[in-house]
Amino acid sequence: MPQLEDIVEQRTVLSEKDKRWLYHLVDEWALLADLCFADLILWVPDADDNIFWACAQVRPSNAATVLKDDVAGENISYDPESLVTVAYLTHEEASTSDNDITAGIPIDINAVPILSGDKCIAVLEFHTNQMVARLSGSLEENYLEAGRILVWMVMHHKYPIDDVRHLSWISPQVGDGIVRIMTDGMVSYVSPNALSTFRHLGVRYDMFGHQIENVVRNLLRQQRNPVPFPISSTFRGGSHEVELVTESASAAIRLVPLQYEDEPAGTLLLCRDTTEIRNRERQLVTKDATIREMHHRVKNHLQQVAALLRLQARRIDSPEAKQALDDAMKRVSAISIVHSILSQTYSETVAFDEVADRLFKMVSDAVAGGKVRIERVGSFGELDAEVATHLSMVITELAQNAAEHGFDFKSGTVTVTPTRKQGQLCVEVRNTGHPLPADFDLGSTESLGLSIVKTLVQDMGGDFSLLPEADGMTVARVTIPISG
Repeated sequence: MPQLEDIVEQRTVLSEKDKRWLYHLVDEWALLADLCFADLILWVPDADDNIFWACAQVRPSNAATVLKDDVAGENISYDPESLVTVAYLTHEEASTSDNDITAGIPIDINAVPILSGDKCIAVLEFHTNQMVARLSGSLEENYLEAGRILVWMVMHHKYPIDDVRHLSWISPQVGDGIVRIMTDGMVSYVSPNALSTFRHLGVRYDMFGHQIENVVRNLLRQQRNPVPFPISSTFRGGSHEVELVTESASAAIRLVPLQYEDEPAGTLLLCRDTTEIRNRERQLVTKDATIREMHHRVKNHLQQVAALLRLQARRIDSPEAKQALDDAMKRVSAISIVHSILSQTYSETVAFDEVADRLFKMVSDAVAGGKVRIERVGSFGELDAEVATHLSMVITELAQNAAEHGFDFKSGTVTVTPTRKQGQLCVEVRNTGHPLPADFDLGSTESLGLSIVKTLVQDMGGDFSLLPEADGMTVARVTIPISG
């Protein structure tokens, strides 16, 4: 199906300014479709203006559709009797004299030229289903009256009003609730949904006949917080989108100034009750803050444990016991670093490069006074918190093992190379120091550090190997599955 931009860019000779305006219109025209209870088709002239292309369409959300199929990409060619052609040539609205019949359904069709200066840049076609016409009431009358005003504004390039694009899934729409406001600021109509929204906000009286400024001012006067926007300038002119928040509810408000025959015609206020959305947002923020606080406390507790192990190591004379406590302290510190970073973010994933670099500095400082340099080549990327916790201990053990046994606490370089590919993370730890003993067997090693690595990698569903390479390097390789 051709896209709006494709047809406009490839088929028309419109100026860039007119193109941008049409794109903006299509962003905003759901409001027009709902007020008029009609399907809309936007037709643009070809370079040969005897041909017109349907570049976009929208269906009403509150009425039966007429257009069962998408018509974007279809064209009208050399048809002087087409309403689109008539509207384009005459610069006047053209309509069917009687109900047309489409697929057995009686419909009214209106073609409205969109004028930019003295030229017609497009034609907006309205298809209204008359078979299921709604019973006329105050809601329908106010919708259609506001719709007729908006049609005139579109025809004369006065709607959309500004360059701000209102997203339909965020901004209030017709079905959410509308309030008609007269030129003097008096409320002349409130739809049932709008009435419910303002009731939730705290309005306990009939808004009809009241000044909208006073209604809003009285609502916000009850609040202890400062008013977040200037009430008078917001409700007296211009297109605005604000949020009303009271102790009982919250609502998104969108104001659309109307004009007809170049005279002000009041304002259309659209409102959407956002109370439930805001409550869920607050719950999420509270949950995120709680999780961050938990990580912060875990980090603090682990740091206290590491400090206690350090104090205990200083009071022990046995070199073996002192080394065991030092190793335990490093393992606790490695986990602490992960929780430290998690306590600073709202995400449950970790940018692991920062974790790895801090771990490598810790290991380097502890081994031979920093003479063994540990460098990272490549990126770990984002990892889930659980994987990050396991992997922090794994790479700490492997880096420390390479620094201690590969260089006998002398100077050298350990290279850590992470690569991500096809849902797996492969981490290689290389050193150019002493090779592995000829009789080394990873399966029968009694090293506590390597046993921890094997267990953690197995828990992550990965593979671990420690092998010499032809160039004399020793390579520890860990491969684990990852998400994302």
